Amino acid sequence: MNAEASADRLRRLLDKDAIRDVVMRFCRGIDRLDAELIRSCFHPDSYDDHGHFKGSGPEFAAFIVEALPKYSHHTTHSVANLLIELDDDDPDCAHSEAYVIAYLRRRDDKGAEWLDLFAGRYVDRFTRRNAEWRIARRIVVHDWSTSFALGEASFSLPTTGFVQGRRDHEDLVYKSAAEQL
Repeated sequence: MNAEASADRLRRLLDKDAIRDVVMRFCRGIDRLDAELIRSCFHPDSYDDHGHFKGSGPEFAAFIVEALPKYSHHTTHSVANLLIELDDDDPDCAHSEAYVIAYLRRRDDKGAEWLDLFAGRYVDRFTRRNAEWRIARRIVVHDWSTSFALGEASFSLPTTGFVQGRRDHEDLVYKSAAEQL
């Protein structure tokens, strides 16, 4: 492999890694209710279609950070398969499909607890501007979903001794390495 082919291969790997990082940061932002982190994943003029929300990525960040606390005590967004395809004709454009499973634990208006599962895909168009990859267009595709009523025994595992997750900047992930020890 010549030097030019090696440099191109390395650039493609770095581009895919940067895009993968955006998808993962988005999920962290949602689960930690971090509007700034979510906004950092989108270009200001982006478009996001989340089914119940259609608008810009920055508008979605504000919307979801306000909506989720009313809906749920906890959420976990997990990315499974992630396929990133760089555009061979435009080095500043890429497309990706990320399989996502979202777990949302909520209490209904009668006080009953539910676990909602959403399985879908983020179908994204990424563009690189000012040397930074961000989402230019996202469409969330719904594949399936279900809900389970939770009884008292649903969360019977002992949780004492565990650091508990938080939905704000007090979560452990926002602490410095020294603070985590």
